[in-house]
Amino acid sequence: MLKTFKTLDEQIDILKSKGLEIEDYEYTRDVLLRENYFFISGYRHLLLKSPQDRMFIPGTTFRELYALFTFDRHIRNIVFKNLLIVENNAKSIFSYILSKKYGIKEKSYLNANNFSRNPEKSRQINDLIKKMKRQIRINGGQHTATSHYMSNYGYVPLWIVVKVLSFGIVSELFSILKREDQIEIADIYGMDADDLLVYLPILANYRNLCAHEDILYDHKAQRKIDDTKYHRYLNIPIMDGEYIYGKDDLFALVIILKQLLREDDFVLFMNEMSYEISILEGRLHSISINKVLDKIGFPTNYKKIVRMDEYGSE
Repeated sequence: MLKTFKTLDEQIDILKSKGLEIEDYEYTRDVLLRENYFFISGYRHLLLKSPQDRMFIPGTTFRELYALFTFDRHIRNIVFKNLLIVENNAKSIFSYILSKKYGIKEKSYLNANNFSRNPEKSRQINDLIKKMKRQIRINGGQHTATSHYMSNYGYVPLWIVVKVLSFGIVSELFSILKREDQIEIADIYGMDADDLLVYLPILANYRNLCAHEDILYDHKAQRKIDDTKYHRYLNIPIMDGEYIYGKDDLFALVIILKQLLREDDFVLFMNEMSYEISILEGRLHSISINKVLDKIGFPTNYKKIVRMDEYGSE
């Protein structure tokens, strides 16, 4: 069916026809103008009678719908700033370990012999080296430190180069490192290298989602994380042999950040997330906050993860 332009009043009429209560027309018109009907309506699913019924639960108001929209915006901003911390930490750690071992000039640290000797990865290695060189060339001139090193020394050390590399490239870089280098980096985080191999692409995916302001709260990662002590400690329910929360949902990201952020950063992160959840709870009337927690994969006792390691779990 061909989509046609709808005025603000027509957009409101569509929402009303689906059972949504409009308490304040001018407020609703202003929100729709500023925020975009399409994006706001993307949050309607929790407020519908059922997945098959496109009508809103009786009594649902526009303010509730908008509350879900703003909740997602706020937690997306919280997640994003913490992903930037993880990204910066990873870039710093990677550049330190690799520079120490392979040298500080591009021809040294971008030598294909520094990477996995698995023949199946040779093409990926060559492609990634080309990507890194291209980012140095394209972004280097716009980055003060990069152009400074190039102009004054004729090369750019890796600890400078990482500033112009995307998190996606950094994630891929880890996947082609020699096993001993992967282990050395993972040891700094106190985790298994295989877990970090899974975590980094998930983090890069969420980072891009946040940067482009896509819907966060019900996003599913492309890969599931392995079971952790956090799943067991929180007594997350199991269905069909698998934990129902914390595998490929937003709480899986929380579990990853628990392991990668410093404790004080993680405590602040969870305090901010808990605050936004409590604010949303006060704005919901037609559904309970537990329905939202279920959607984002948070167990009702999610706050316990904050102090888990402090009190012990196993």
